Amino acid sequence: MHDKEPLYRKVNTRTRNVHHGGGAAYRYERNTKREKLSQASRGSMHANRRNGRDYTPLFRFLLSRVGQQWSTVHSEAVSRLDKPDPIFWLVARADDQKQSYVRIGESTYYSGLFVDDDGRLAIVDPNLRIEHMTPSCACCTHTFNGIPFTQSYIERS
Repeated sequence: MHDKEPLYRKVNTRTRNVHHGGGAAYRYERNTKREKLSQASRGSMHANRRNGRDYTPLFRFLLSRVGQQWSTVHSEAVSRLDKPDPIFWLVARADDQKQSYVRIGESTYYSGLFVDDDGRLAIVDPNLRIEHMTPSCACCTHTFNGIPFTQSYIERS
């Protein structure tokens, strides 16, 4: 029996124009006298950094499990992830964290989720539809739960 696929993808980070922050400060500090003196105190250049993770499969997994027992859904999701934090980007931990929709990235939106009183995964606003969503700019393809917006961008003055 083989393991199930992970709920994240490793994005190609070697293509052109893929920048992950971090800055170039280290480039200007190395091989200086001050650097040689403090070399013992310096840690790894890339400690605890994980670039190129796409959690779209996780978000689709969670949406497909709406109505099921949260304990079962959560345990399966955690077993298929590199870290459990992205689960709670969509699933509210408390009532004051509930949102109708959650924005992931620049132009990607997903339905907000929560765990109801019966311990089942539920959508915060089940009446929210793609027809209610309006893009914030004309240059991007905005999506809601993986489907492109039906309304076009309206410039506000």
